[in-house]
Amino acid sequence: MKKQQVIIGKGTQTVERSHALLSASSSHRWIRCPPSARLCENFEDKGSDYAKQGSEAHSLCQFKLEAMLGMETTDPSGDLSFYDEEMENCAENYALYVMEQVAKAKETCADPVVLIEQRLDFSRWVKAGFGTGDCVIIADGTLSVIDYKHGKGILVEAEKNPQMLCYSLGAVEMLDGIYDIETINMTIYQPRRENISTYTLSKAELLQWADDVLAPAAQLAYAGDGEFESGEHCYFCKAKATCRKRAEYNLELARYDFEKPATLEDEEIEAILLKVDDLVSWASDIKAFALQAAISGKEWAGWKLVEGRANRKYIDETAVADAVVAAGVNPYEQKLLGITAMTSILGKKRFEEVLGQLICRPQGKPTLVPESDKRPAMNTAKNDFIEE
Repeated sequence: MKKQQVIIGKGTQTVERSHALLSASSSHRWIRCPPSARLCENFEDKGSDYAKQGSEAHSLCQFKLEAMLGMETTDPSGDLSFYDEEMENCAENYALYVMEQVAKAKETCADPVVLIEQRLDFSRWVKAGFGTGDCVIIADGTLSVIDYKHGKGILVEAEKNPQMLCYSLGAVEMLDGIYDIETINMTIYQPRRENISTYTLSKAELLQWADDVLAPAAQLAYAGDGEFESGEHCYFCKAKATCRKRAEYNLELARYDFEKPATLEDEEIEAILLKVDDLVSWASDIKAFALQAAISGKEWAGWKLVEGRANRKYIDETAVADAVVAAGVNPYEQKLLGITAMTSILGKKRFEEVLGQLICRPQGKPTLVPESDKRPAMNTAKNDFIEE
């Protein structure tokens, strides 16, 4: 009987986190709005604490997974600015999840291949296009591409996700000559949103999408051609605050007189609902852009830069506590840990054993969302009457 083994490897850490003009991570935007790729070249990539935190979390995930696979690796936690217990638990659980997928692969394949932080080239369809797969597993006819997301603001779904599709194309390009790939599993692992999303498609479907959707959009984007389009893909665009197309899209609401809603027709309210979230986001981006420009010396007619209100804070919390204790008063309050903190202390398995019967999920506050939202519709008084 052949002994089961896992072939492992990793990409080059100094290269893979760089970004191409038409990178996989920005494909959701430039596929929908091709000229935005060249437009964004005119803006400096300032980065953010969120981006740095995400990058550090990826480094820790890489270490955890390499360690579990028995690879020679180095613990980066001492050099991470945003390292905390939550990041530790997220990375540990990500690595455990990947190991579960490796174990499943070994059930049908004697020697699955595991690639970590692998540079994936899809330039066959996108000029100079590449990205980095956090983990790629190949087992006989099945290719699995797993991507870690540390963010907790936006829920990321795997279904028809352009970034994951591009990664999968790069993996197929690299491995299909060696393995007869038939099926691709694309998984988003987003622990801070309790989200593990998987989308499965055939290699034929993936290649069809690449030829029909990706390649034509990439050709336009690289040339700076095509039509600007506003939408939710603008969220991470560097030009989102000053983009004229986005402004035109949001200012269309100005054609309504903004009288009391009761004076508007249903169709008008429905038209406003479709755009109101984008309008609020766009207005916030404009204000943020104007503020940063003012801080840099820009003077806006009719506006001035002032110091905002600031709350008082302790200079030294330890010294404050000592002084209050000396005064004969307890300076600390005691309260029950939240569910997230309690899970971190007990661990997921132990948490379920000890507190599983004491946890409930109350009904969420009613929220109006587009019909495309995947959540089931709530029963209203009208619906209850119809069902009866």
